[in-house]
Amino acid sequence: MTKIHNIAKNTSYLTLALILQKIISFTYFTLLARYLGPEDLGKYYFAISFTTIFAIFIDLGFANVLIREIAKDNTKVSRFLGNVLGMKLPLAAFSILAAFTLINVLHYDTLIKSLVYISCISMVLDSFTLTFFSSVRGFHNLKYESISSIIFQVIILIFGYSALLLGGGLISAMAAVALASLYNFIYSFSVVVYKLKVSVKIFYDKPIIKNIISISWPFALFAVFQRLYTYLDSVLLAFFAGNAAVGLYQIAFKIVFALQFLPMAFTASLYPAMSSYWQNDKKQLAVSFERALNYLTIISWPIILGIILLADKIVLLFKSEFTEAIIPLQVSMIALFFIFINFPVGSLLNACDRQKRNTLNMGIVMVFSVILNFILIPRFQVVGASITVLFSNILMFILGMVVVGKIINYHPAKNLVVFLKSFLAAGIMGAFIFFGKEYLHILILIPLGSILYFVFLFLLKGFKKEDIMSVFKSFKL
Repeated sequence: MTKIHNIAKNTSYLTLALILQKIISFTYFTLLARYLGPEDLGKYYFAISFTTIFAIFIDLGFANVLIREIAKDNTKVSRFLGNVLGMKLPLAAFSILAAFTLINVLHYDTLIKSLVYISCISMVLDSFTLTFFSSVRGFHNLKYESISSIIFQVIILIFGYSALLLGGGLISAMAAVALASLYNFIYSFSVVVYKLKVSVKIFYDKPIIKNIISISWPFALFAVFQRLYTYLDSVLLAFFAGNAAVGLYQIAFKIVFALQFLPMAFTASLYPAMSSYWQNDKKQLAVSFERALNYLTIISWPIILGIILLADKIVLLFKSEFTEAIIPLQVSMIALFFIFINFPVGSLLNACDRQKRNTLNMGIVMVFSVILNFILIPRFQVVGASITVLFSNILMFILGMVVVGKIINYHPAKNLVVFLKSFLAAGIMGAFIFFGKEYLHILILIPLGSILYFVFLFLLKGFKKEDIMSVFKSFKL
């Protein structure tokens, strides 16, 4: 029961932190979009997408290995961390060199090159921050990472927007991200040294390195496939449709990305526990997986239908130049359900030594996504990229669920009942929003719709009183 309590507590605190972090992040994105417009916004996020693809070659699945192995045996932390750091140093140098070379070979203008150069600083710092916080996660502790994620976004908001207002332009805005990454790096390093009492040293132990590589290579391939799948669409949009199309696409992308704090927070805490259950308690592993799907199903549907129905009003938060983002946003919202439930599916496969299969699945989805983007983006531009996101996530879910039944004694009927109840309650909420949006302000409509959804879901017995009490208890120390 201790692990179950830890999952609930970690999830609750990280969820609160990520809510604040995403609110701050989305606020900054809104200000950025309104200040820059589609063209410059596209340049800014092209540079970030470009360097993010190269970031995968710094952390070749090492983060997952650290979490899983340290969760199994905390005494491994110093040697595993030291050897991972030793491997990442030359990989970081290689990634920087590769990014610098390619952006110059492709003959982009001076501004985009400068944005990429600065973004590379963040790329390296963020990768090492990930390593330090992965070590902390292995101890089932997400408190410090939660705090850091909020401060990180505050730094970007304050320094980034101030730089724009003072006339610093895109270069200064990107420099603010690098500054926030520097803070995050120093903080995560300090947590490992002063809170975990771990001596951070560089090691090159061949047996440990071989062990890490043997475990991590499926995670590494998965990361390569995932980053290409996630960020290549922005690069292809820039190539086929121009920077303005990238700016429009970022509206849907950022909203979907911001909402992922819910499955991210839950699975961040669930993953190390799943690794432990896989070793010691297969029954509890199945229970945890089923509950994860139920939780994310219940949370996702009111968000999906609410945003689809209010997409035109949401886009008005930005300039009128972004109205072409309405349909891509609505299509992306349909994909959100599969994005949410793919988190626990992927976590289960990785925690239960099926990382090779998970990697194969992501590889298939990545190839499928690239092919579909090449077909749809030239014809439908931003809408085509959003359609690709939808069908790619559906495929990822199907491929993952094929394996789930081979790992645990899974009963899909239980999750299907919750799905139907959630969908019905969301439909009632949707009817209220559809007829009420002409008469009520969006800030009134959203909370009323949310209350209506959970009231009807409770009446439909989609969740119990005990479930609510367990959430409140999870916030107690």
